Amino acid sequence: MTRALQTISVGLLVTSLYLALYLQLIPLPELVQTEIVPVLPFWALVSFGAYLLFRLGWNVMTFHDVPEAHKELTAEIEMAKADLRRLGVDVD
Repeated sequence: MTRALQTISVGLLVTSLYLALYLQLIPLPELVQTEIVPVLPFWALVSFGAYLLFRLGWNVMTFHDVPEAHKELTAEIEMAKADLRRLGVDVD
């Protein structure tokens, strides 16, 4: 099973479970049905956003400088400039 098919399957499963809860096909106490179930999608969206922000912050905080990659990128830029100059393009 491909990653996309797996993601779609999980999404459909979660959506169908939520619809079963929202349409009261699965019996729940009245308080849960009226107060919690309607806001579950918003709660999930906010939680997912918080998780992504945490991951972004963590990756920025633990980012390591890579001097070799900087040297390689600079060399590739100089090669591209040389090729463009050879073709008659002003790159400075």
